[in-house]
Order: sequence, then C-alpha cells, then structure tokens
Amino acid sequence: MTETNPLLETWTAPFGVPPFDRIRAEHFPPAFEAALAAHKAEIAAIANDPAPPTFANTMEALERAGSLLTRVASVFFNLTLSAATPELQAVERDWAPRLARHRTEVALDPGVFRRVAALHAERAELGLEPDQFRLLERRHMGLLRAGAGLDAVARGRLTDISTRLATLHTAFGQNVLADENAWHMVLSEADLDGLPESARAAARAAAQERGVDGYVITLARSSVEPFLTFSTRRDLREKAWRAWVARGALDPARDNAALVKEILTLRAERARLLGAADFAVHRLEDTMAKTPEAAEALLRAAWEPARQRAAAEQAELEALARQAGHNGPIEAWDWRYWAERARMAKHDLDAAALKPFFELEAMLRALFETATRLFGVTFEERADIPVYHPDVRTFEVKNPDGSHRGVFLLDNFARTGKRSGAWMSSFRVADALDGRTSPIVVNNNNLARATPTLLSFDDARTLFHEFGHALHGLLSRARYPSQSGTAVLGDFVEFPSQVLEHWFEVKDTLRRHARHYATGEALPDELLDRLLAERNEGQGFATVEYVGSALIDLALHRHPDPAALDLAAFEDAFLKEIGMPPAIGLRHRPIHFGHLFAGGGYAAGYYFYLWAEVLDADGFEAFEETGDPFHPELAAKLKAIYEAGDTRDPMELYTAFRGREPRVDALLRKRGLVQA
Repeated sequence: MTETNPLLETWTAPFGVPPFDRIRAEHFPPAFEAALAAHKAEIAAIANDPAPPTFANTMEALERAGSLLTRVASVFFNLTLSAATPELQAVERDWAPRLARHRTEVALDPGVFRRVAALHAERAELGLEPDQFRLLERRHMGLLRAGAGLDAVARGRLTDISTRLATLHTAFGQNVLADENAWHMVLSEADLDGLPESARAAARAAAQERGVDGYVITLARSSVEPFLTFSTRRDLREKAWRAWVARGALDPARDNAALVKEILTLRAERARLLGAADFAVHRLEDTMAKTPEAAEALLRAAWEPARQRAAAEQAELEALARQAGHNGPIEAWDWRYWAERARMAKHDLDAAALKPFFELEAMLRALFETATRLFGVTFEERADIPVYHPDVRTFEVKNPDGSHRGVFLLDNFARTGKRSGAWMSSFRVADALDGRTSPIVVNNNNLARATPTLLSFDDARTLFHEFGHALHGLLSRARYPSQSGTAVLGDFVEFPSQVLEHWFEVKDTLRRHARHYATGEALPDELLDRLLAERNEGQGFATVEYVGSALIDLALHRHPDPAALDLAAFEDAFLKEIGMPPAIGLRHRPIHFGHLFAGGGYAAGYYFYLWAEVLDADGFEAFEETGDPFHPELAAKLKAIYEAGDTRDPMELYTAFRGREPRVDALLRKRGLVQA
C-alpha cells in the first residue's frame, strides 16, 4: 500500500507539506490501520524494554512514538473541519471511536506507566534540563489523570467511556454542520432593505455557491450577523435569528440535546472514577485557575458590572426605537439592529461605511507587518505548495536571518462543508528532538466571500486573534513535540492570540493599512479617533452573552445528576437564576456549543477566554506604559512566551515578561466596566 497511498509515502512537496492534491477519503482507513499498528508496536517496545528506564529510552522514545499516526490524523481531522465531504464524514464516524480507544489504551498501558513512574520517583537525581524535568512531571501527571494508576476494571471502563465520547463528539459536530449546510434563507431584491453593498455581495456569492437565484443568507456568523445588524426587515431578522440559535436541533432527527446529556453523564462518570467530585473539578485541577470556584469567581466579577451596563444599553436602544416608531420591547433579533443605529447616532459611525477601509488584503498586510515589527519574522507567499482547497493560500515563514521558520496556510472563506467560526490548527508542530522540524500551521476563518472582501472591525480583529494562535505555533522552539506551540495549559492558550488583537487597534497600524480599497484614502484621523473611542460600545451585551455561556458551561459540568437532565428546562432555569436579559441570551446555546460538545478541548473551560483576557489586558498595558507598542525589549520578552510552548510554567513565563503577576482590574478597564 505504501506505493499507492500518498498518506504513507515520503512527502516531497516543498517543506514536507502533505500532497493534498492526491489524498482521497479512501486513503485514510488503510493509513490509519498501518499507523495504529506501528504505534502499538512502538509502545510495546517501550513498555517491554528489558533495560532499566532512562529519560532517553522512555520519555524521548514516547515522544517519537506515534509519529505516523500523528501525521495521518492531523491531515484527516483538519480536512473534516475545513473540507468535509460525505465520504470523509463516514470515515470519521467509523474511526473517531477507534482512535479514541487506541489513545486511551496507550495512556493506560501499565508497562509504560511503571517506567514513567520509576523515572518520576528519581527525577531529582537524573540531572535533567528544565524542559526535560517539566516534560517528565507533566507526562506523569497526565498518565495519572488519564487513570493509569487505577485497577484493570476501572481502566477498562475509562477506555469504553473515551470510545463512546468520541462517537458522540463526532455526531454532535456533524449535526451542527448539517444544520448550517442545510438551512438558508433566499431573498429577493425587495428583501434587501438596509443591507450595505458588502452584505449584498456576500449574499449574492452565497446564492451562486448554492445554485440559487437572488440572494442567500446562511447560518455562518459572517452572513447572519450582518443581516441582523443592518436589515430593516424585522420579520426576516426574526426568522434568521430563530434558525441561528436553533442550530443543533433544526431537524428533529439530529437533535443534539440527547447527545449533550449522554456526554455530560459520561464525563461525570469519568471524573468520579478518577477521584473528583465532578468533571469541572477534575478538568480545572490542571489549569492556572486550579478550581471551578476560582474560574466562577472571575466570571462573576465581570457578570454584575456587565449586566448593569447591558441594562443601560437596552434602555438606550428602546428609547431610540420608540423615537423611530417601534413601541414594543427590544427582542434578541432587534438588538444588533438598534445597537448599530445607536452607534451611528452617538459616534456618527456607520459600520457599513467603514468596511471599505478594512479590505481583506490590507488587513493581511497589517498582520504580517505586525509580526515582523514585533518578532522579526516575515511571510512570503508561495504558489508551489499543495493546498486542500482553492481558497487556501500558502506562505513561507522566515526568521530574521532569512532562514526557513515554517509554513503558514490561510483559509479565509465560509463555504459548504466547512465548520463555522474561526480557528487555528497544525498539520505539523515544531520540534527539535531529531534535528529541527519546522511547523505547518493553518488559520481558518469564515468570511463572507465577495469581491472585494470587506471586513467589519470585529472581523479584522478576529484575523489578528487567530494569527496570534498561528504565531504561537510558528515561533515555537520547544525541543519535544508534546511541549510545542499551543500545547500549554488550557487557560493560557488564549493569551498569545488575545494579546495580539491589541496591535490591530494601534493607531499606527490603522493609519498605514486602514485605507479605502477603491481610492487608497487613509481612514481620516478624526474618524479613527471616533472609532477607537467607540470600542467599548456594546460591552454590556458582548460580556453578558459570553459570560453567560461560560457560566452555563461550568454549571452543566457540575450537575449532580446529568443522566436525569432535561436540557431545555435546565437552560431556561439557569438563565432565570443568573438574570440573563432575554434580549441578549447565550452566545452559544448547549445544543450547538461545539467548544464543549464537538470535542473536549474547552469542556468546563469556556472561561479560558476571560482568564486570558486578564493576561492580555494587563500585558498590553506594559507596552502602553512605555508609550511604544513595538518596544523592542518588551517585544523580545513577549516573543519568549510564543517560543516557549509548555517548557515552563505559564505564570513564570508571564511574570518574566510583565515583571509581576497579572491584575484583574486591567480586564474591567479594557471592557469599560469600571464604575465611574
């Protein structure tokens, strides 16, 4: 099979990029079979090695083991997110549980655990370097947290739970994607009142993609949010909003409520087997926050100021609506519409009129220039690197001395078969275990396709956010793959992405790159000042919808009896208990909350974004205190965080950069929630 299966061949494209043009769905099952067999043999060789355990024959051998499986799985799961087909999804349904079972069996292998535990007991006498010492400590903790220290019966049950969860996660994500692909609202010219040309162009492109005459609004955030913001058709706004919040349950045949219930039940059982009171307690033991109580305290510190701010915002919107003849209450499908008009009235800022100054290509130039000025790396677009879809663009990333650093793939546009949202992932992580391996990193966005592609202020900020994750992967200098790039504690992973957002709002960045796409005119200083002064408008709404989602995440994962959970009733009762304004609601309802239920990455951890925002707000204030957003000494200290991966404790990394631990009040200042 190695002669005909491109996944099992040596990849000869520039920089070892996968041969996407030759890879098909049918190649994955035999490649997974071969990769699993190889990994099992590697693990058996480590576990049964008759030689006494050493760091080299155990820890470094574990780092090398599974390299083929990692390579195949990285390609596969990136494609299922970005370029899903029915054939790929069928393979995913079959293989996700098998891969989960394999990962759990590896983590619970008693021979491996004995060797790691023996090394851990002698760690102080091994003469390890700091990154090696941390690798051993974290591997030992990870095995214990996986259940390697339990008896055979408990280990078997944990394996069954992991296998079943993988099936449920896959089904959850595929259900949401199916709803997003299936639903669209066809509009005629008469239905477009209020929509700016950029939104009309995106709706035309969406209709063309679906072979539909006229215009189409989809459930991609980049399509539905502009419609809710600008459309004067309240009836159509309501229709779009109701479909948007019902993703994951639009079709009774794929209602995610039952999946959520089973996922929570299995996670709770797993936590109890591992000695924790609930899943949130288990999950947060290995974070900077340490406990659910600490995470919730942070969320509650923002909740009340945000709710008060949101109440004031709602009163302002209702007064404006009454003046325009709307006498009913502001509903959830009205808020964005009236908030936009309030912004225009208060700051004389028309979001649609601003979009021509935020053209995609200009914002990409701003991204790359920021990375160069801060960290010295450069980006050179290449046409000779294979891609998995025509939308994808490829860039070689170079070090300050011109040497190769990595490959950056950029996939910007929403399309059928692509998950909604924006994210970063890797086809290959950087490491230096056996010579330098350069990273291959991808940023996915879901921008509405148009010519030219004009962005909202928030769209452009999101580009910077995801690029921060990409730089975290691209700049990594970790020696060991499991410590590379974004493989850090969950509530630290968002700091490198969120702190980079601040450079989008640096005046010098905007003056250089926020230029009218047609005329080249720079965004006028007076307009720029008003735009930056307006940044905290709507922070009550934004903070409430986010914090509400983070609070319900913790509540769901602390539920005492998830097997008896009535999800809809729980959601309603929870929103009443916290005082959620009905006109705002959750940013992510449980039935489509992919962060939690399409995988486990943010389960009991959606608070990560706010925790990281404490760090990013406090961290950027360091640059503000110098008066130079590109201060060389501070930039070098910040670059050290991006380079370190998980080789050091994150609080140590942060304090080495900042000179002290972070302060929560920086977050409230950033969001404008400090009481006058």
